Amino acid sequence: MTRRMIIPGGNGYLGRHLAEWFGNKGWDVTVLSRSPSGSSVARVLPWDGRTPGRWTTELDGADVVLNLAGRTVNCRYNEKNKQEIYASRLDSTRVIGEAIAGSKSPPPLWINAASATIYRHAEDRPMDEATGEIGNGFSVDVCQKWEAAFFTADTPRTRNVALRAAMVMGPGTGGVFEAFYNIVRKRLGGTLGKGTQFVSWMHLVDFCRSIEFLIENSHIQGPINLSSPNPIPNREFMRILRRAAGVKIGLPATKLMLEVGAFFLRTETELLLKSRRVVPGRLLEAGFEFDFPDWSKAAADIARAHRSDLADKAGSPRPARRQAVVQGLEGRQHI
Repeated sequence: MTRRMIIPGGNGYLGRHLAEWFGNKGWDVTVLSRSPSGSSVARVLPWDGRTPGRWTTELDGADVVLNLAGRTVNCRYNEKNKQEIYASRLDSTRVIGEAIAGSKSPPPLWINAASATIYRHAEDRPMDEATGEIGNGFSVDVCQKWEAAFFTADTPRTRNVALRAAMVMGPGTGGVFEAFYNIVRKRLGGTLGKGTQFVSWMHLVDFCRSIEFLIENSHIQGPINLSSPNPIPNREFMRILRRAAGVKIGLPATKLMLEVGAFFLRTETELLLKSRRVVPGRLLEAGFEFDFPDWSKAAADIARAHRSDLADKAGSPRPARRQAVVQGLEGRQHI
């Protein structure tokens, strides 16, 4: 029997790749989006992320609900944006919980997006689920309220898993790797700030594989860190990325320079300067094996695939068009 997955907020970078990953494995995938558009591997239905609608019937009898809804945090933290960030996460989580609670045959698994930024600024030691220390400030408060809304939902017949995800790095447009890659190619990819702040990251292939792993291992529930087991300082992270991009020079940026740049780009320096030294304790304990545990190998792989995608879009002559990343990156679609 074909398994069914519902992905609220699934029209973003991660949602598109997850829909393709599972669609190519034979799943029936439905994406819920505020801005429905066509997809070759998933049905796309409208929702507003706040109120019940026709989409609620899709949850009845589904195998997995994977909620990725949430306004981007790549913005200035003024009051208007703060309220939208809160609302987009809390309202969508609440209404999904209500829909599951009202289902005759509720999905056995609900996976909800969360964030690794819930932990404190940490340069001194790694943060896993068991010993990690919760931080403070606006971003952490969002994470705590988000998880509270998720874990207090009245869904006793459904297993709940919160994804405390680090930055997911993969090729193609719309992802965080593209932003870093473009900065590096402009020779601006030097050390950011002091460079001692840790960067937590995860290869897109391992991200997709970890979701599959969580689905198949029914004993896992609660908060799960999704990140490589090897976070590294920003200075080293950028140096490896420059090498992967074929760029020798990268101008560094002081904290003050980043503050000025963030103001004009309408974003926040926290996204670059907070030290996220997050490790996937529970994934490793459960037996998950990473294809890309180290940034050096991951960066080279992603940069190569990203250049291939750019060449395809430019219409450059190639022996054969590269398959989508979610079809394997060298055939790696296993648990």
